[in-house]
Amino acid sequence: MQMDDVSLVKDGFIKKYDLYTIRPGELVRDNINVNLIITDKEIIKIKEKKDGKGCIFYDEKAKACTIYEYRPIQCKALACWDESEFMRVYAKPKVDRRDIIRDKIVLGLMTEHDKRCSYSELDKCVRHIKKEGEEAVGKILEILKFDHHIRTFTSKKIGIGFTEMDFFFGRPLTDTITMFGLQVIREPDGSFFLTVLDAHSTPL
Repeated sequence: MQMDDVSLVKDGFIKKYDLYTIRPGELVRDNINVNLIITDKEIIKIKEKKDGKGCIFYDEKAKACTIYEYRPIQCKALACWDESEFMRVYAKPKVDRRDIIRDKIVLGLMTEHDKRCSYSELDKCVRHIKKEGEEAVGKILEILKFDHHIRTFTSKKIGIGFTEMDFFFGRPLTDTITMFGLQVIREPDGSFFLTVLDAHSTPL
């Protein structure tokens, strides 16, 4: 989403639970160059349908956008016969969570989360597994646990819907840890177990 779209969220045409945040250091698909990259900036995106097939605002039966009058500026600029307008809009400043959020308590929680659950810290811990073994794995699990618990805490204590947590804190690290070739198995007692996802793709 671009800075021009901030009013769509503030005025309620697009809800926070319709959005998710990709944080710096996260693996993301670059749709312009059609490849996977590690982003160096924050990106706010509209969620896709659960089956991963298209925008949540697209009505398959009606073959139409359900928020057409209030669609983001990138959508307005899309034209298959001329990419120039889309590229011009795409180059404009992107929106940041802090352009939308004003609550100081929530901002404080986000800052703490960014500090303790950064992808750069995760990357460092993953790279140290061979050298440090269980100590490095323990550090990774602590990061994952903090990421998990801050979502529940924020929802319960501040009264924000849990469906909005992907916007405030980005996608759960238990999901995105796969970018490091690892996966999390949730034990029956609620604890996390870390294992290798694919020996051929792991950076270890």
